[in-house]
Amino acid sequence: MQPVLTITTNPAVDMATSVEKVVAGPKLRCGSPRWDPGGGGINVARAIRKLGGDATALVAVGGTMAERLLSLLEVEGVPFIPVPVGAETRISFAVTDETTGEQYRFGVPGEPVTDQECQSLKESIAIAAKGLPIAVFSGSVAPGLPIGFVSDLNRALHPTGTRLIVDTSAAALDDLLARPVGVFVLRLDQKESEIAANRSLDTLEDARNFAAELVRKGVADVVVMGRGAEGSVLVSKELEVHAWGPTVKVRSKIGAGDTFVGAFALSLARGEGLEIALKRGVAGAAATVGTEGTALCRQEDADALFEQCKSEKLNAG
Repeated sequence: MQPVLTITTNPAVDMATSVEKVVAGPKLRCGSPRWDPGGGGINVARAIRKLGGDATALVAVGGTMAERLLSLLEVEGVPFIPVPVGAETRISFAVTDETTGEQYRFGVPGEPVTDQECQSLKESIAIAAKGLPIAVFSGSVAPGLPIGFVSDLNRALHPTGTRLIVDTSAAALDDLLARPVGVFVLRLDQKESEIAANRSLDTLEDARNFAAELVRKGVADVVVMGRGAEGSVLVSKELEVHAWGPTVKVRSKIGAGDTFVGAFALSLARGEGLEIALKRGVAGAAATVGTEGTALCRQEDADALFEQCKSEKLNAG
């Protein structure tokens, strides 16, 4: 198979640690930190590599943290294409309360990129995606990039035969919903789905109906909606299906959505159908929530969980 290209415009160096108890006031003595390369597309590429596939991470990097981020990618064996920007690569961090098991996750905003850097990103993506069947845009759009950046990417890539899988949020997601450009796959988690629908989506039928609405409007050929412990719902013009896996102990939710996207994209790149890809995504996400901190899935866990995943067709009416 050809590699999957992942695109990250707002990456981060992820740090995870723990403390006996999170309380306000005194200095808290944390455990040894774990450092990982982070950002949506980067995590997708990491997951694909951990699952035995090939992925190349195109990433906008700058400042003093850029070298740290790229060195972490090298350690994991993830091929990357750096696109230099003036903005400092950000840090995100997570702290687990050892007493309660609760995890506190913090993210800081990235710095703005310039119009010239935006053009450089678009050109670099076009070159990197040439001849590849699948590209993934995952994560937030960097400050300074136009709201329609992802839509512009789809318009540029679609005529070349590269299909774009998108997992984004905030203004970029709003733009995709308001001005449909027909991306290949759009993934939303439950919170994003309910904000987009402007209503609660309490049941699988609610999720299925809203996903079908987005497909009819031309937002995407395929819409996937994450449902947390319930699994995920996928809707296209030809298929409506729900997939779920076994209950696993949640140690950390960091990277679960990105692992879903990575496993899903890898499955499609290998020629598997949408229903199988959905189950592989659910299994990959479940394998990741069973790991500590910012660690992602292990292939053996994802494979074992896939064998336990189930799916069922959802029939309208």
